[in-house]
Amino acid sequence: MKPEMPPAAETDASYDRINEYFYERGWTDGLPIVPPTEARVRAMLAGMPGHDAEELVSVVPPKMGRATMRQIATNAVMAGCLPEYLPVVVAALQAVSDPAYGLSHRQTTTHAGAPLIIVNGPIAKRLKINGGRGLFGPGWRANATIGRALRLVLVNVGGAGPDVDASQTGHPGKYTYCIAEFEDANPWVPLHVERGFRREQSVVTVVNTEAPHSMTENVQTDPDEIMTTFASCMATLGVNNLYSQGHPVLVLGLEHVHHLEAAGWNKMDVKLALFERARQPWGLMKNRGKSKGPRFPESVDKNDDNSMVPILWEAKDLILIVGGGAGGKSMFLPTAGGQSLSVSRQIETHN
Repeated sequence: MKPEMPPAAETDASYDRINEYFYERGWTDGLPIVPPTEARVRAMLAGMPGHDAEELVSVVPPKMGRATMRQIATNAVMAGCLPEYLPVVVAALQAVSDPAYGLSHRQTTTHAGAPLIIVNGPIAKRLKINGGRGLFGPGWRANATIGRALRLVLVNVGGAGPDVDASQTGHPGKYTYCIAEFEDANPWVPLHVERGFRREQSVVTVVNTEAPHSMTENVQTDPDEIMTTFASCMATLGVNNLYSQGHPVLVLGLEHVHHLEAAGWNKMDVKLALFERARQPWGLMKNRGKSKGPRFPESVDKNDDNSMVPILWEAKDLILIVGGGAGGKSMFLPTAGGQSLSVSRQIETHN
């Protein structure tokens, strides 16, 4: 992929030619791109002053392409990012490049997962990254273009286009998958603080997840009943986390947060309750899914059909954030399991 494309002055005809040029070479996600002219790429790089354009940020599998600052900026332009979004895109790429994330396998697996970017800290509000109503939906430039920029880097630099990506069904999150935590509505510590960062720091957490699944609990206000409903949804016999645990995600809706907080529950109370309840007996699991492959928690006795298998190795492994709008809905996002774990990285900011 060439890092920039002419012309200096665009017409309808030149815009169409450039897009056709990119389509023919597989350099897009199927949507039109913003032509990455030299001026636009230069302006994008200004979003991270002090960095050389040829500075290497990551080597991206499976092609092992060199993701320099220029290459990342080029793809950010194509995605429609503003220059101030670039630090988030760079931090997200650094996160998925961590060995714990397992990017090489994620790029070529048959699993229908995509890198979910969760943004915490002051930058989320400054860039207007949506964590409230419709956070997984359209209408927010930062959400849409930051997630798309990461995807374009994975395709154009890493080579994970449709001829390499072996996902059997695909995933709409592979167009873009970026949200913020709704920290203003969180009565507990936000995700990045829970992970050891300071509240005033801006952080991305990236985890490879499937599509969000809505969990409805409109009637019950009792925390125990809410947890029972959640657990039955989260520990279905087909979910990967039941067979290889990992870091699944729970986006806790505002109404549920209100009921839990009013009853005196804290974040760890929720995690512990779901760790204990989101389980299935070994007798129902054996000979299903990946039951013969992964290493299960030591508490699972494969000689006892009544031994309960959890979706987590430990309660702390559940990624729990607050998000969404009014209404009795929360969202569960399964993952591929222990093959791909979540990674957090601080975002470089310039005041």
